[in-house]
Amino acid sequence: MIKRTAIHGALSAALRRSRVVVLVGPRQCGKTTLARELVDESSPNYFDLEDPASLARLDEPMTALAPLEGLVVIDEVQRRPELFPVLRVLADRRPAPARFLILGSASGDLLRQSSETLAGRMERIVIGGFTLSELGEKAEPTLWRRGGFPLAFLARGEAASTAWRKSFIQTLLERDLPQWGVRVPAIALQRFWTMLAHYHGQTWNAAEPARALGVSESTARRYLDLLTDALMIRQLQPWHANIGKRQVKSPKVYVRDSGLLHLLLGIDSEKALLSHPKLGASWEGFVIEQVLAAEPHDEAWFWATHQGAEIDLILRRGDSLLGVECKRADAPRLTPSLRIARQDLGLRRIAVIYPGDKGYALAEGIDAVPLKQLARSEPLFGKSGRH
Repeated sequence: MIKRTAIHGALSAALRRSRVVVLVGPRQCGKTTLARELVDESSPNYFDLEDPASLARLDEPMTALAPLEGLVVIDEVQRRPELFPVLRVLADRRPAPARFLILGSASGDLLRQSSETLAGRMERIVIGGFTLSELGEKAEPTLWRRGGFPLAFLARGEAASTAWRKSFIQTLLERDLPQWGVRVPAIALQRFWTMLAHYHGQTWNAAEPARALGVSESTARRYLDLLTDALMIRQLQPWHANIGKRQVKSPKVYVRDSGLLHLLLGIDSEKALLSHPKLGASWEGFVIEQVLAAEPHDEAWFWATHQGAEIDLILRRGDSLLGVECKRADAPRLTPSLRIARQDLGLRRIAVIYPGDKGYALAEGIDAVPLKQLARSEPLFGKSGRH
């Protein structure tokens, strides 16, 4: 059992503060395991909406939920969106006899419903699979290769991990998305998802995928949004600065889980990964996900100009902007792009993350930082990057 101490602590703190907590993450990332550490699945306070018995208990939701006290868990809530108005009424009771932990596997409609109906009453926590800070630095090669889904990472061998990831994609496309109301053929979405894997780390342009699939650009954008809402794709939006330069305005797209990316690219071993043309892009996406999971931030973007200057990730923390550049190199060096990014954007600090062992300064406010620093839960930016 991998202890997810940081997530567990954040969840417990949120439940002390808020009447309703929405825990969102992709399917099979460990949400249910976390919830069952707080409320036993045999308790009358636990509802799994994939269980027919729980669905039957909620045929009359007010009758079922109103008498309960303490913490109430509702898993896979996107299957019953009509519960949100009921939860609003129950959360407004004074004194409040119960608090509610809602688990969901999709972001789009689920989050819109919860934020609109439960405005001022809820707190949202987004989680993914295992991270370096949870597993330790020795796990980094396996975590990168297999991805963070617990059953993929913990599989007995590469073949078993690959088989689990294939089954995960098939189940998501053929069962889960249709249950959430998606009316797109599974084969079309799988072809599109595979195509996205080859765009991993690049700016998004709907025209080429649309032509390749024989669909309109608006349909291609809809497919992208569907996979983003399912927490399979990250659309990293561009940062715009008033600097008088032509800046990239389209988002970058990433397959959020590196193990799913590798499956879609046909990578089934460490040797295949290290010789693949998307090696650098894969490592960049992996590092970005680790940083976003480990480093406190309010918002995140990338930045690029049409003249070639760019930085992989910008984090806003309060009124500070911090930069992250991903370099799969033995010894990263200072580049003109890093200088331009720091000067033009007013970045307080830049961390150039690389797979080495030692941190060192590249210039004032720009440091080379080993990826393993995240595994040790050490801040990337030091005290000067924090409030």
